[in-house]
Amino acid sequence: QAHDAALKPDEPGGLSHKMRAALSCRIARLSQEEPLAAHFATLMDSASGPTEIGQIADPAFDGGSDAWLRAILRHTDLVTTDTKAVVAGDIPALTDAGVSEDDIVRLSEVVAFLSYQIRLTIGLRLIGDAS
Repeated sequence: QAHDAALKPDEPGGLSHKMRAALSCRIARLSQEEPLAAHFATLMDSASGPTEIGQIADPAFDGGSDAWLRAILRHTDLVTTDTKAVVAGDIPALTDAGVSEDDIVRLSEVVAFLSYQIRLTIGLRLIGDAS
């Protein structure tokens, strides 16, 4: 249920189901969790929406000329790869780029869910390796 709540909510706001799957794929790739990335790529491909959203899944894509998307990707990448570097000023950077407060909360939910899922996956893998 947490999976669908984070990735396929009834009210996705400015973060469509396809975008959430693409962000999840990106986070999994940044975390070097390719099996999870493949799962989210499949979700992304099956969700409705413009195919260009698929670029988001590529960690090398920075959002191009879209300031809203650039801010979201920068924040997602920072929280994923260097949590200690996140500062209070990162939230105003999102709002300055036009990201609504509701969408900041939605983005935080997606990132938090993926962080949990990745840690769980790593933990289960370590338990399996120890057996």
